[in-house]
Amino acid sequence: MDLTTIVGLIIGIGAVLVSFIMEGGHISALFQMPAIILVVFGTLGASIVTTPLHHLKGLPKLFKVILFERNLNPQKLVDLIYELAQKSRKNGLLSLEKELHDIKDSFLRKAIQLAIDGFETNKIREILEIEMSYIEERHKVGSVFFQKMGGFSPTLGIIGTVLGLIHALSNMESSSNMASSIAGAFIATLWGVSLANLIYLPISDKLKAKHQDEALYLEMICEGVVALAMGDNPRVIRMKLLSFLLPKVRRGDD
Repeated sequence: MDLTTIVGLIIGIGAVLVSFIMEGGHISALFQMPAIILVVFGTLGASIVTTPLHHLKGLPKLFKVILFERNLNPQKLVDLIYELAQKSRKNGLLSLEKELHDIKDSFLRKAIQLAIDGFETNKIREILEIEMSYIEERHKVGSVFFQKMGGFSPTLGIIGTVLGLIHALSNMESSSNMASSIAGAFIATLWGVSLANLIYLPISDKLKAKHQDEALYLEMICEGVVALAMGDNPRVIRMKLLSFLLPKVRRGDD
């Protein structure tokens, strides 16, 4: 479970609700279905219009990415590639064939397989960088979708407020009812702005941050396997890969 996402959402949404209650508001006043339907489904519809169908099919998987942390351990990766480099230096690249079934990361397994198959190092780098670029494009779809929702949501909230004001001004005979209708009209704007700034845009940025972490991880694999294929000294490979990490989390940099 990605605790930072869960805790951040709870704190952000909780701050809005607590401040509203402290000012004398009632939570029930916020849950007006016409406003919620307009803002939520209007935003979703506008975002779907801008997104190709084949991209939409992959969006449900994003909730797993958002709510759960992928176990990427760069230090463990450095140690693994260092061990593979030692075995390769001692017994040759072909000896790594029997290690492939123990490698769970598909990108690393593919990279090692390319090295074993005798591809030139520039070809290995080219193939891996192409795959990395397509991974980046796939990841970008999710963050862009939520970014679009964050842009549409406040506008839909304003539309809801305008519709509510039209309804309120058409019933001016009763001043008490009109005041209540005007207050209710602004609930749509509250929902639109709150959803954009507390959910949609933060999720978009979280997806970007997770992609950056994975991109660094894949770059480490690319550099490590290319160096391994070139026959570099395992110690040199370790030092090169450790340079990707922050000094405080490095281990074995001696």
